Amino acid sequence: MVGSREIYEYLDRRHIRHEIVEHQPVYTMADLPQVPIPYPSGEAKNLFVRNDKKNQYYLITVQGAKRVDLKDLRRRYGTRPLSLAPEQDLQAMLGLPAGSVAPFGLLNDADATVRWFLDRALLEGDGVIGVHPNTNDATVWMNTRDLIAIIEEHGNPIEIVEI
Repeated sequence: MVGSREIYEYLDRRHIRHEIVEHQPVYTMADLPQVPIPYPSGEAKNLFVRNDKKNQYYLITVQGAKRVDLKDLRRRYGTRPLSLAPEQDLQAMLGLPAGSVAPFGLLNDADATVRWFLDRALLEGDGVIGVHPNTNDATVWMNTRDLIAIIEEHGNPIEIVEI
């Protein structure tokens, strides 16, 4: 399993510019007021969902203030009906507990089958994104394109979407 220490070492080894902000554990977006946010436009919210046949999983990453309409996402991007995946699926697929969902969890997807839907808005402006390093008591702030390159290298399918 890839944990925060391995993520930090990887970023340092690859000379990928990043900032780490340690904070109280954050389980939901409602916990955010206690967290220092150096790049507000890069605040990200993550949802782990699956289709109705329980055979395709998706990580959806959007700007923090946005709401995700799963029915609209289905229509626009041709998925089967979607719903939030249960915690045991999150643990089995990404090795993460509830409250720690983030793109770095895709590095624990050994078969690289989870599709990542990334909100195009996180590439705009300063292009910085804040994501958990597979634990919810820290946030890594980095260039969104660097994060995309890491996940592409791992092999998970990525779609840049409008949400």
